[in-house]
Amino acid sequence: MSEIKGRIHSFESLGAVDGPGVRYVIFMQGCPLRCKYCHNRDTREYSLGKKYPVDDIVNQVKRYVAYMGKDGGVTVTGGEPLLQIEFVTELFKKLKENNIHTALDTSGFVNTEKLGDLLKYTDLVLLDIKHMDLNEHLKLTGVSNEKIKLFAKYLSDNGIPMWIRHVLVPGITDSEEHLISLREFIKTLKTVEKVEVLGYHTLGASKWELCEEDYPLKGVPEATKEDVKRAKKILEIE
Repeated sequence: MSEIKGRIHSFESLGAVDGPGVRYVIFMQGCPLRCKYCHNRDTREYSLGKKYPVDDIVNQVKRYVAYMGKDGGVTVTGGEPLLQIEFVTELFKKLKENNIHTALDTSGFVNTEKLGDLLKYTDLVLLDIKHMDLNEHLKLTGVSNEKIKLFAKYLSDNGIPMWIRHVLVPGITDSEEHLISLREFIKTLKTVEKVEVLGYHTLGASKWELCEEDYPLKGVPEATKEDVKRAKKILEIE
């Protein structure tokens, strides 16, 4: 039995938007980024998560394997899973021993030398790229994007399949200049299987209120279908 425990916020047993097929989704607790549009604000503080052993989670997942089909599996998201690399590595290792597909949903904010064996057991990385401009990234997330770019290149160089995800925020991440920069960066990566444009919404604003904080993007309009269509055209993904 594995004794490694991870701090987890919550679980979703039949997720349909966090990777291919039907997914068992694990929301890790803790995140080093301070994204102004964060829709999981309640996952930020690491100390608030409940501890779960790896084997307990694997046993939970096994109950849902029949619903996953040939394309589904487990997605670990957050928060930021890379804050708990040892736990996620052990979890993914056990899942692969049971022939279960593994996906890592991450911001990529990590020193690649700290990844250890994690990617050996990772079938797919869902990489959220917040902004290509360094200063704009700092304003939006509170951290630099240099590690994230290096992480993307590391995935590419090591043959790890990835989906690029980008949240389209009107007036912040939707400029033509930024989207062209993102498009050209993606073209340098060899293992990108899919690019997703996620229209900004305000559904997570209430979580900021529950955390007794003002929502930073109050007043910013949600992205429309036309906004998303325009961004996809610039990114050359449709």
